[in-house]
Amino acid sequence: MLVVENLVMNTKEGDKECNYYYRLLKDEVTLNYGGESIEVQAYGIEIERQDRIDGNVINIERDYVKCISPQRYKVHKLLKLLYNNTVSPVHLVDILGDYIDEYIIDFDKELMDIATN
Repeated sequence: MLVVENLVMNTKEGDKECNYYYRLLKDEVTLNYGGESIEVQAYGIEIERQDRIDGNVINIERDYVKCISPQRYKVHKLLKLLYNNTVSPVHLVDILGDYIDEYIIDFDKELMDIATN
C-alpha cells in the first residue's frame, strides 16, 4: 500500500490531545476475467488516532479498508467525509459499510472497460 494523501486533524479533550490522520491509500488488486489475471489500481482509506498527554503517546488506534474502488475521486470524497466529521478509527467500517457495498460494482466496470479496449 502507498499513502497518496494524508489529512491531519488535532483536537483537545481536557489534558488529552488527539491527533487524527486520514490517509488515502493506493494499492493493486488482482481480478480474474476470462481466465486471465488482471491488475487493477484501487484506493482505500486508513484512519489513525494518537492520544497524547504532555507530549507522550498513551494510546494509538488504527483501522483501514483496502480496495474500496478503482475510482480515486470517490474514495477521496469518502476521505473528506471522514475528516470533516472527525470519525474515529473505531467507527471507520460502520461509516463506510454502505459505500463499500455500493462501490464494489466499480471493479466490474473497470474490467468491462479493459475488456472492450
